[in-house]
Amino acid sequence: MAAKNKTDLLDITQKEFSKLKNVISPISEETAFLKDGGDTSIKDVVAHRAHWIGLFLGWYADGIAGRPVYFPAEGYKWNDLKRYNAQLRVRQADLSWRDTLEALQKSRDQLVSFLKECSNDELYGGAMKGANNEWAPGRWAEAAGPSHFRSASKYIRARLKSTC
Repeated sequence: MAAKNKTDLLDITQKEFSKLKNVISPISEETAFLKDGGDTSIKDVVAHRAHWIGLFLGWYADGIAGRPVYFPAEGYKWNDLKRYNAQLRVRQADLSWRDTLEALQKSRDQLVSFLKECSNDELYGGAMKGANNEWAPGRWAEAAGPSHFRSASKYIRARLKSTC
């Protein structure tokens, strides 16, 4: 169930990030770079999560500033996600595991700072500007942060189980 207020959103963000950190902390660089049948690695999944937090923060900033908001990114539509994510993996191919973990931590910290700076009304008082749907900024933040942390943890646990 989605968070309904700032306090719940901060709590679920911390909870899901802690779970993800516990899953990834013992992973070696060698294991992080092993590709699955879909040519995706644990490193790719973690780097993707860090990137999407940045996308959300950009969407929010663009909407507040009255600039066009491109979902998910300029030149892409939601039905282009597979292509976007494949191209993102190519752009992030040279990231080391250490750099990936640092990017995830930095993105999480930026998300938490953003959430703390916003009022409950800013997060849940109405639709996010420029989003062209009814989701409040808090709901978008949850999708980019804790929901993504949860799905990454699930993927990584399954990958680790299958490689043992």
